[in-house]
Amino acid sequence: MTARLNPFAVAPALMKSWMDISIAIAGSLEPRLIDLVKIRASQINGCANCINMHTAEARQRGETEQRIYLLQAWREAPCYTDRERAALAWTDALTRLSEAHPHEAAREALRARFTEEEQVKLTLMINVINGWNRIAVGFGLWVDTAAAQAAIKAAAA
Repeated sequence: MTARLNPFAVAPALMKSWMDISIAIAGSLEPRLIDLVKIRASQINGCANCINMHTAEARQRGETEQRIYLLQAWREAPCYTDRERAALAWTDALTRLSEAHPHEAAREALRARFTEEEQVKLTLMINVINGWNRIAVGFGLWVDTAAAQAAIKAAAA
C-alpha cells in the first residue's frame, strides 16, 4: 500500500501533537490491556496497518499468539480476564456507535472493573485508536514494523 497523502509531512505540528497525546493516553493504563484495545478496534475498523503494528507490539510485550488470534471472538474465548472483557466490550460499543446497539451492558461491565478515572482513560484510548484507524485507512498509510523498530533503536542510541 502506498500512502495517498503523508499527514506527518503535510501537517507536522498537528501530527506531532496528535502523536504526543496518543502516547500519553496509551501510557495511562496497563500496556497489555491497551494492546488488546488497539488491536480490537483496528479489527472492527479494518485497519490493516494498525492490526499489523499493534499485534507486533503486543508480541514484544509478551502477548500470546492464542490471545491475539482469538481476539475477534473474545466473547467466546476463555483466555481473557473480566477486566479485559469489560474493556473489549466498551471498545466494541464505542467503535460501533453507528450500529445503535444498546451499550448499557458494556457500561455496567466497565463500571464494575474500572475506576471512574480509568473509564475516562480507556474511553480516550478507544477514541485515539479509532482516530488513528481513520488516518491510516483514509490516507493509505503503512508502517513497516521492522523498519520502525530499527529507527526507534537508532534514535535511542
